[in-house]
Amino acid sequence: MIESFDTVFAPSSAIGGAIAVIRVSGDRTRAIAEKLLNKPVSDRPNLLRHVRILRDGQTIDDCMAVFFRAPHSYTGEDMLELHCHGGMTTVRCVLSALSEAGGVPAGPGEFTRRAFLNGKMDLSEAEAVMDVINAQAETSLKSALEQLSGSVSRRVRAVEEQLLNARSSIEAAIDYPDEAEESAYASLPAALREAGETLAALIEEGRKARVLRDGLKLVILGRPNVGKSSLLNALLGEDRAIVTAAAGTTRDVLDERLSIGGVPVRLIDTAGVREASDEAERIGVDRAKRALETADAVLLVLDGSEELTPEDEALFKETEGKTRVVIANKCDLGRRIHDALPISCKTGEGLTELKRQIETIAKPAAQSTAAITNERHLSALEHALEAVRHAEGQTEPDCIATDLSEALHALGSITGTDVDAEVIDRIFAHFCVGK
Repeated sequence: MIESFDTVFAPSSAIGGAIAVIRVSGDRTRAIAEKLLNKPVSDRPNLLRHVRILRDGQTIDDCMAVFFRAPHSYTGEDMLELHCHGGMTTVRCVLSALSEAGGVPAGPGEFTRRAFLNGKMDLSEAEAVMDVINAQAETSLKSALEQLSGSVSRRVRAVEEQLLNARSSIEAAIDYPDEAEESAYASLPAALREAGETLAALIEEGRKARVLRDGLKLVILGRPNVGKSSLLNALLGEDRAIVTAAAGTTRDVLDERLSIGGVPVRLIDTAGVREASDEAERIGVDRAKRALETADAVLLVLDGSEELTPEDEALFKETEGKTRVVIANKCDLGRRIHDALPISCKTGEGLTELKRQIETIAKPAAQSTAAITNERHLSALEHALEAVRHAEGQTEPDCIATDLSEALHALGSITGTDVDAEVIDRIFAHFCVGK
């Protein structure tokens, strides 16, 4: 158990529904509960009881409550959950009563932070809590749940074990050069090579599977008036982009999210790419080109009822080397382009096949739901790999040991065994209050 903190409280569910869940955690939870409920807390574990919450002797809610005794709770501390009626007035009264009883409003991620600090989960598992909440597709959720169950920790600790063994051998060679130096140096190259290969594989896998966390960045590109915004609306199933007969209606980048085949997709509509006629259009075209540079894949939209224009040809050339689907929209008006997927945003023709092709692009990257996809974790893996590679080029035992310690520090920052307080603060600042 960590040092004592304030006893905190916060709603852990949305307010305004039928039921609101309010959490309380800390050393004074039992005393606060008994004051509010005007009865002893049952020592039967995890018993959901019907109670009345009192304030100045008056009932402010008729609800259910469950008390979790430390360390058998989410936070590892004494913890209370109140399942109240969800109206705003009721919740506000309960929160006021908790404050008057000695509780302190919780900050963002306070409960999960305490769970981490009390050893109920490691840092990678704590971060996965928000990934579960924010998951926007089935594969994203599956990946987040795997990480919550410790998949990141297990893979990182396997590499840590390799590096710890290597560092122990080097330190033994430093302390007992006559006995240990020869055997340590004989096994070191293979050990470092194996650790480096493992780290490189984890990084490559994680980069490919990044779409599980961030979504496949799919940019819709084309000259003006070919139907890019109509395509965005058709794929989303709702009117999110303004569509008119006038060319150049879209002046900025629109970023929308959807799930295709269980994989999250970031669908980005861009301004029509052509020689700009004014400053606003020029900015829109520049943003479209910047979106293309960072795209995972491109939907290149053509007007299928017309012959290719020089602007179309330029976009063909500009998207060479990118994963792309070439689309001939407006096929209901005739088909003049035959080497592209014919669709009609107006009639819906070809949209099912287009979604299938998008799914085909996204799925290979999303096959490994156990991959390490958190950008902070990947950066730490890259730092560790850099240190291991540097150690491979060293000849002095002290320098090798220093490099291996640097690699282990980077890996420890993932699981939280070796992490700065500033990093912890930054991570939990992005959590919602009540989690």
